[in-house]
Order: sequence, then C-alpha cells, then structure tokens
Amino acid sequence: MPPRSRNCSAIAALVLLSQAGATLAQWPPLATPRPSPAASVSQTVGVTEIEVDYSRPKVNARTVWGDLVPYGEVWRAGANENTVVSFSTPVEVEGRELAAGSYGLHMIPTAQDWTVVFSRVVTNWGSFSYAESDDALRLQVRPEPSPFEEALSYRFEDPTDTSVVLALRWEKLRLPIRVEVDTPALVVAGLRRDLHGLQQFFWQPWNQAANYCLQNKVELEQAMAWADRSIAINRNFANVNTKARLLALGGDAAAARALIDEALPKANEQELNLYGYQLMNDKDVTGAIAIFRRNVAEHPESWNVHDSLGEGLAAAGETAAAIAAYEKALAMAPEAQRSRIEAILGKLRRK
Repeated sequence: MPPRSRNCSAIAALVLLSQAGATLAQWPPLATPRPSPAASVSQTVGVTEIEVDYSRPKVNARTVWGDLVPYGEVWRAGANENTVVSFSTPVEVEGRELAAGSYGLHMIPTAQDWTVVFSRVVTNWGSFSYAESDDALRLQVRPEPSPFEEALSYRFEDPTDTSVVLALRWEKLRLPIRVEVDTPALVVAGLRRDLHGLQQFFWQPWNQAANYCLQNKVELEQAMAWADRSIAINRNFANVNTKARLLALGGDAAAARALIDEALPKANEQELNLYGYQLMNDKDVTGAIAIFRRNVAEHPESWNVHDSLGEGLAAAGETAAAIAAYEKALAMAPEAQRSRIEAILGKLRRK
C-alpha cells in the first residue's frame, strides 16, 4: 500500500477512536481557569484554627438574590463544590454548640432571615445531594446591606482571643456569622496535658501556666498549685511574684506583700523593671516609681532603668524629675532608642 494510503487509514482510525472515546477511556482534561476560582481563608482564635474553603462566583451584571440564587432553596454558599468550614476545636456558632471537625456549609436565603446549615457531608458538588438528615447544626442569621462586591468572599472580622465574625460578602449583602471559643478552658486543658511531658522538670513552664490562669482569672486554685510546683523546683523572684499576685487576687494582701519583700533582693534588672510596670498597670504609680528607683540604684549603668524611671515620674506628673531621668537615659541609650527618648523629652519640656 502506498504511504499516502497508510496515512489516510491512520487518520481515519483516530477519528473513529475519538468518536468512541467516551466509551473507551477518559481523556485527560487540560488546565484552564474556572469561572469561579477556588479560595481559602483562615483565622486563629486563641488556640483554635478556623478555615473556609470555597469558590468565588461573580455578579457579572446579574440579579443575584432571589434570581441567580433563588429564595427558599438550598444554596452551596459559593460555587462548584460545597463550601467547607473547618474548626480544630469545639466552638459556639451564634450561641449554638458545634463539635470540632469539617462541615459542608449550605444556606437557604430569603428576603428576611437566612437559614445557615453545617452539614456532616463535605463532599457534595453544590447542594444537589444535600439532605437535612446530615445536618450537624442549623440556625437563623439575618443579612445586612453592605458595599458592592463583584466576587463572593468570606472574611474573618473583629477577631479576639475568644471570638470572630465569619462574614459572607457578595453583591450588596453581608451575612455575619458569630463564632465563639472557650479559649481559657482549651488552654488550661492543653497546659494540663503538656505539663505531663518534658516541661514538668523545669520551673518556667509551671510558672507560665500559673501566670496564664492569673491573667485570665480562671482555675485559680490550679494556678496556685502550679506556682508552688515552680517554686519547689527553683525559688526565684518570677515565680514568687506569681504566687504573690495570686494571693493578692484572693484577698490576702499581707501574705502577698511579705512574699514580695522576701523575694525582691533576688530580682535582677529585668525582673525589677517588669515588676515596676506590673505596678503601673495596677495603677500603683507610687509603688512603681519606688521599684524603678531601686533598679536605678542597683543598675546605674543601664540606660533602660533611667528610661523606665522617667516614664513612672512622668505618669506621676513629676515633670522636672522625669526630664532628668530621661536625660540620663539619653546619654547612655543606643542609637536605635535616641529619637524616641528625644521626642519624649521634647513633649515634657513644652509642658
């Protein structure tokens, strides 16, 4: 057979194969952009990780609410696959408990309140196979007007250590979903777990754990036990100060004062400085100045102790003395600190 005829036969065979390809094998798709691209946002709330994986449809000059997204029908809260929300710990969503895990996010929009659904199924394409029997949580949320946005987005707004607002924004609408976390309880549970490990042999982790409870005013009896455990390993100003603050919080100011007086001679420059600022935060400016003066007497070569004394004196309204302290700090300060101190002196001298 001539070469030309062989080529024609091969081409014909390929054509026939392509026509029957769907029944023989899946052809490999080429990579092209999706009309609604994938996106992901995440936020840490305390020790809890929250993540949203979704796709971003665009308005494209269409009527969205009640038309492109019909009222009264289950919607995938995005495009393509169902939107997925993941929580690394238990949370409360709009005041309702939800276990840690990943959930398919669906919504039923209306002209008033929307139904927001967290489904145990995360593998749906859209909401076509959504079943209410798979709901882990269903609640009502009211949308509100918002500046126009062409592409749908999810954002974490107003984050704190214990809460965040997960906001869907699209077209001229914002749907805020409030998520709250019992961060102190989660942290204390983690501390109890971790203190069974290698950390138990060092004084610092026990003191750190006690300080967390002290600062957040939770599990104070446990905090005292942890402070005592730290002191038993290595008694020093840091952990004695922690115990003293716990005693003061519990109403035993005399015992707290006695502990501090005993421990102060062992405090180093940094510990004295931090203690002074602790007193400042407690609104005891007079006590803070006394500690800053003590630090100056014990560490006169340090620019930082003069700087802290100047701050305490300025807070007390002792302008002339504050200027003198800051001038001493300026004379010894590194270049990186000089402009800040000069600016403070400028303000004090104009008073």
